Formats: sequence, C-alpha cells, structure tokens
Amino acid sequence: ADEKSQLWTASVDTATTTIWAQFKNVNPNNEITEINVRETVFYPDQPFINFITVRGFTMEQAATNWAPPTAEQMGLIGTHWSRGWIIENNTVRYSKCVGIALGKYGDDHDNNQTESAEGYVGTIKRALAFGWNKGTIGGHIVRNNTISNCEQTGIVGSMGCAFSIIEGNTIHDIFIKRLFSGYEQAAIKFHGAVDVQIRHNHIYRSNLGIWLDWMAQGAQVKNNLMHDNDEDIFLEVDHGPMLVSNNILLSKTNLLMNSRGAAFVHNIFAGKINVINYDSRLTPYHKPHSTSLVSLHDNPGGDVQFVNNLFVRDGNAREYSKALLPVVFDGNVYTKGVIRAGSTDNQKRFGEMSKSAKEQMKKYQDQQAIERNALVINDYDAMANLTAENDGMYLEISLDKNWLNGQKRKLVTTETLTRALVPDLPFENTDGSPLKIDTDYFGKKRNVTNPSPGPFEIRSSGKQKIKVW
Repeated sequence: ADEKSQLWTASVDTATTTIWAQFKNVNPNNEITEINVRETVFYPDQPFINFITVRGFTMEQAATNWAPPTAEQMGLIGTHWSRGWIIENNTVRYSKCVGIALGKYGDDHDNNQTESAEGYVGTIKRALAFGWNKGTIGGHIVRNNTISNCEQTGIVGSMGCAFSIIEGNTIHDIFIKRLFSGYEQAAIKFHGAVDVQIRHNHIYRSNLGIWLDWMAQGAQVKNNLMHDNDEDIFLEVDHGPMLVSNNILLSKTNLLMNSRGAAFVHNIFAGKINVINYDSRLTPYHKPHSTSLVSLHDNPGGDVQFVNNLFVRDGNAREYSKALLPVVFDGNVYTKGVIRAGSTDNQKRFGEMSKSAKEQMKKYQDQQAIERNALVINDYDAMANLTAENDGMYLEISLDKNWLNGQKRKLVTTETLTRALVPDLPFENTDGSPLKIDTDYFGKKRNVTNPSPGPFEIRSSGKQKIKVW
C-alpha cells in the first residue's frame, strides 16, 4: 500500500486512548501493529553529558517531537547540549521528526513567542550565557552512519552543532511523506554551524540536502555527493566566510542562496542556482573561529566567488545577474546546456537596505558580476549521469584534458580568495590555518600550477565512468 495515504488519528481522555488507523490491503489482526510512543531512543536527560561514543547500533522507531531552533531539539539520538560525542557506524531510521540531534537545550522560553528573527537573537544570547563556546559545547563527530526515513531532519542542530565534523554518512529519504509544514526539513539542518565541516557524505531523496541557516561562519561543505533532492544546498542569512568545494551537485536545483561571504570552488553544478536578492532580517556574525557575537547585519545578495567549477547539463547561474554585492566567476568551464550570469540590475531594492549594506553596494557598484578566465564550450556535452550499480554509485561524465590548456587556473588558497565583506574575514581552515584546495574529490593531489576545473583532476579525455560512492 502507499504509505503516504495511510492516515491515523487518536482521541485521548483521562482513562482511554483510542486510535483509528487505515490498513489498506492489510488485515491488522493477522499482522504486527506497532504503536510508537517513545520520545527518543538515546538521549541524556540533562545537558553537559560529555564525551560519549555511540557506535554500531541500529536505532529506529521513535516518536520524536518537532522542534524549531529556538527550542530543545530531541532526536532519535541526541547530544543534549554537550561536548565531544562520537556517533559512528550506526543505522538511524524511522524517526517521526529528527534522526540525530546536536541541538539546543530546553528552557522556559521554548516555543514561547520566540519564532522571529528578534526572538532567535534572544535565544542565541541566552545560549551564550549557558555555555555556547568552543570549550564547552559542540565539537562532535558524526561519521559513517546511515540515516533515513525521518520526516523533519536527518541531522539537526541549533548552535550545539558548532565545531563538529559530519562525514562519511549516507542520508536519504528525508521528509518524503511530507507530514509537516514549516521551515526545518532537510537531510542536514544546522543553525550556528560555526567552523562545522560537512564532508564526504552521500545525500539523496530529500527535500533539501544541506541547509545552513544563521551563523554558518567558517563552515566547510566539501567532497559530498548530492542528487535527487529538491535542492542540494541552502545557505540562509549567513555572512561567511563559507567554503563549498569539490562537491558533485546533480539535483535539478543545486543552490538556494540567501547569504553572502561564500566561495564555491571546484564543484560540479548540474542544476539551477536560485538567489534571494535581499533579506532585511538582522542576523549575527562572530569573532574569528568563535561563537562570540560581533554585531548584526542585514542580508544583501552577492559577495560570492565561483572559482574553477565545472557547469554541466542544466547548470544555471543566471540569477546572479541581479546581485547587489560583487559576484566573481573565475576559471570556470561551461558546457552544453548551461546558462551563465549576465549583466546586473542592482538598483531595484536599494531603498530597503541598511546603511551599511548601501555603503557596501556603492563601493562595489561597478563590480557586481565579473567573469574572468571562462572557458565556454557550448557544443560539448559533458553528460554527468549518475547510475547505481551493485558495488556503488558511478558518474558517467565526459572530460577533456584540453580544458587545462585552453585556460590555466590558479590554485585556490586563502590568498587568492577575497575576504568575506560583512565580517571582514579571510577564508581559512576551521583551525585558523591557511586554506589550500590542493586535493580533489578523492583526496588526490591537484596540479598546484594548473588545477583541473571541477572536483576531479583530469587524467584523460573523453567519456569516463567514475565510481563516486
């Protein structure tokens, strides 16, 4: 039977709970019927329970509650405002809402007139007073898990996710039944992802793959395979710096951008980039590699860099033709079917912007969409088709070594990337060391004098079948 159309309801009084459920084409008297009421499977009942390792379990069927970033976020498994957990090699599935929670503690303000930008700023200030700093909260490792069939989020975290590493996970079938409305559904949904690394994950069949909302300062999204999502990556009201590098993005929409201070480096873009040109909400930025707040700023579009990417199939950057702040395209390759960004029309929403944003726009008004060192090959079909086989996922793609000679490219480093404008900070590694994109999707060394466009160092020309997961 179609699970999406099987409905149930219940009535509860002081003595009796009565449940009505649909069993399409199944006799419940002859089958096992499970009624799931447990709120969670593995979750401390108080915060600051640190350095726990959870390894090798199958954890499933929890009636987790919905939670916004302003309230306590309980998952099927969760860290409850702690530090230094390792969650690895587990199967986490069939959670009513959240699979793994790295999120906020609970207090009297939960779900109490906090669901606004101003309300969340108040939540952040209370969290800072309750230990939100690198020495006390976050720094978790979530790796090599399989997470599926959660109707809110595969991995969630409001602030408690900071300084964490999310790697090697397979996350799929998130928000598939569309049981809820709201704004928290994604394979990975983080608020306050300060210096978080999301790397080497396989994310598919989700409404959103990776959604970094508020304060993703220093975050790195790299070497992920993403496909068959409604949208692969959403960066919302972040000020950067944020690095998105060596990813294979194959969904119809690769990016939804409502942030600035991002660098997109050596990715494959096979779908559309959607851009929100201005958001008046005032959102925080921080001291370098810290949760300490510096100030709040509104959110004009732009201040992004696309460097050494490979645009294929339905890749479409047209919406960055309207950026308010500078957008730089440098060293990219555009193949058959791709639509590039064009000239800008950046005056339309000038009156709505903050004084600081207006000053930035005036300063950079002649630099809004700059294309440098492009290689445009309109008749070259790169294909980029993903197939599933018994031993993994394979990408069929056509590459050309002549792309290296047709346009030479610089190695991407801290020095070659422009500082993020709002926080006025450079692009660095999460430990503060200089950034250098000198390896590819597989971790192989790049040609540092002339790196290949896209996530792979190109060894040969023509149609290729590359195992990518």
